[in-house]
Formats: sequence, structure tokens, C-alpha cells
Amino acid sequence: MVKKIISFGLIISVFSILYTGCAKMYSSEEVSLYDVNAVYTYVDGTVVDVKLVKIRDDGSGAFTGAAIGTVLGSLFGDDRVSALTALIGGLTGAYVGSELGKANAEELYIKLDDGRTVVTVVKGLKIKKGDRVRLILDGNRIVRVEKLT
Repeated sequence: MVKKIISFGLIISVFSILYTGCAKMYSSEEVSLYDVNAVYTYVDGTVVDVKLVKIRDDGSGAFTGAAIGTVLGSLFGDDRVSALTALIGGLTGAYVGSELGKANAEELYIKLDDGRTVVTVVKGLKIKKGDRVRLILDGNRIVRVEKLT
């Protein structure tokens, strides 16, 4: 019984570590360590449309869920039954992990001040149509989107 409790605690700890801080694009208040001493360019523009989208799981959620589900499932039943419960736990965990790995985001259509129109996907910035924004660029790659006041 103690072994099962320790296994369950370990699984929850790993799950918690894997699901913290998954954002790849940063807001204006936070930057990556990679950004230190880097030189970027920026362009300003106006958001002309916003479309709500979902970011798909990159596979890590399904993998983690399957691993956790398999271990949890194997804790139930005797030897013959635990193989079946491990399989069911793994399949259920893969589905749940895949769903948890999805994230809500906004696809922004931005008319830049130089006349070009660009599209980018951001997460957690709450930008709406008509907002002025600044795109921080590393070549053609958008590093950060900042809402201008």
C-alpha cells in the first residue's frame, strides 16, 4: 500500500512539473533568457481582426498522460487484471493528457504601419480588434507581441 502511495505521489509530481510554463511567446513583462543581449527590430500596427483558435497538443500531453495512466491503472487488481487496467489507464491518460495539452489562443490579423498585413497567433494577451500592437522581430520570426497604450 505504501508503495502505491509513493508511486502515485511521484506521478503527480512529474505531471505538475511537465505542465508548468508551456508558453513559447512572451508578453511584454517577461522575456526569455535567450533574449538577453540580443538585438531585435520591431514594427507597429493595428489589429484588424481577431479569431479564437486552439493550439494543439504537441504530443507531450498525450505521452505524459499515457505514462501516468498506465502506472495508475497497474495499481489496481491482481496480476491478470492489472495488465488490463494498465492498458485502460494508458489509453484514458493519453486522451486526457492530449486534451489538457491544448490551449486557447487568438489569431491576430495585423495591418502594419508600413502597409503590410501579417497574421500571428498569441496566447493570453487579450488583444482585441482596433488595438495598437508592437511586434518584436528576430528576422522574420515574431519573438513577442506587445499591446501599445
